[in-house]
Amino acid sequence: MQHRIIVLGAGYAGATAAGRLAKRLRREDVAITLVNAEPDFVERVRMHQLAVGQGLRPRPLSKMFAGTGVELRLAEVTGIDVDRRTVSVVEANSAQEQELEQEQELTYDSLVYALGSSWNTQGVPGTAEHAHEIAGRPGALRLRERLARLEAGRSVVVVGGGLTGLEAATEIAESRPDLDVALAARGGLGDWLSPKGRRHLRHVFDQLGITVHESTAVTGVETDHVTTADGTSVPAAVTVWTTGFAVHPIARATALEVSGTGQIVVDATMRSVSHPDVYAVGDAAMAMGPGDKPLRMSCASGAPAAWRAADAIAARLTGGKLPNTPLRYFNQCISLGRKEGLIQYVTADDRSVRAALTGRLAAVYKELVCKGAAWNVANPTFGIPSRRRRVVRAGQHPQEAAAANAEA
Repeated sequence: MQHRIIVLGAGYAGATAAGRLAKRLRREDVAITLVNAEPDFVERVRMHQLAVGQGLRPRPLSKMFAGTGVELRLAEVTGIDVDRRTVSVVEANSAQEQELEQEQELTYDSLVYALGSSWNTQGVPGTAEHAHEIAGRPGALRLRERLARLEAGRSVVVVGGGLTGLEAATEIAESRPDLDVALAARGGLGDWLSPKGRRHLRHVFDQLGITVHESTAVTGVETDHVTTADGTSVPAAVTVWTTGFAVHPIARATALEVSGTGQIVVDATMRSVSHPDVYAVGDAAMAMGPGDKPLRMSCASGAPAAWRAADAIAARLTGGKLPNTPLRYFNQCISLGRKEGLIQYVTADDRSVRAALTGRLAAVYKELVCKGAAWNVANPTFGIPSRRRRVVRAGQHPQEAAAANAEA
């Protein structure tokens, strides 16, 4: 019997985990299924570029995983029963020239949960009805269509002063200098950055003509304006909401132990603390990093977490050594349009240090990081030793398993 591994979600974390598992384990021993709702890999870190009309290279998952042994299932996950070890999915099937949705049930021995996150409205009235989001491809495409119809001189307000907000505001302002672009941030502009980083950020915003509303909480969104906590009305023909992410709700509906944010609580190997046959990676996981701080929702966290989970699964199945390399941060990469960038170097636990790279060189650096992340996902088994280890069978003596893997 093959050990059945199901990976839910083919974003940066899920796709990376599936590819690494395929390289670590023998096809005779494991059956790896990757479930994703879309046929293409989405470069989420480029959604602000897509929103302003830039074309992105298509990356079909079927092509990426061809020849790896990973089975791709295009379906939406509708439920998980962690006690029965089943996943319910809905696929579109053609029957008598009509599209019929049929729920199917997949059974697993090990599950990698990587369903990621979407935008977080924070419960602010009017946001869901009137604001745009760029947490995914559909939202970015809707915003692109709206911006394309927007007349010169109209106002765009980006709500949220984090990395996504900074990138969205500068990208829109650079591509549409005829618009009045503003950013509303709860704190100061880039207040977590080093002094050098803050100076450069403010310089770029001034150069692009972006109005900054600092220490401003938006409490309501309407079709043509946003309202702040002090009652001020800020004109907004288009509102772009970037105030953080909310994880997929399915995990909270299961018996898995989750955090207050709905993330699956995992140990150092990305394994669920309540159900040892479930692993969670990317935004879906509540994982602790250096300084006993939760890893932030980001591509920078997702890929290393996926490596950790895949290596841990392979180690446990083959009797190998569990991974123990610490998960840590090195920098925060921020694109500020196509010509400017900011690379803020950080401590292992993601606190800014004095050093920062700015300007055109930083923009090139960020572009290389984005290309490298996509390339790694598109080449999921590159750079991993080709020798796959055999799965330890039930009842097999550890020394016998070790000898078998030494010969493999």
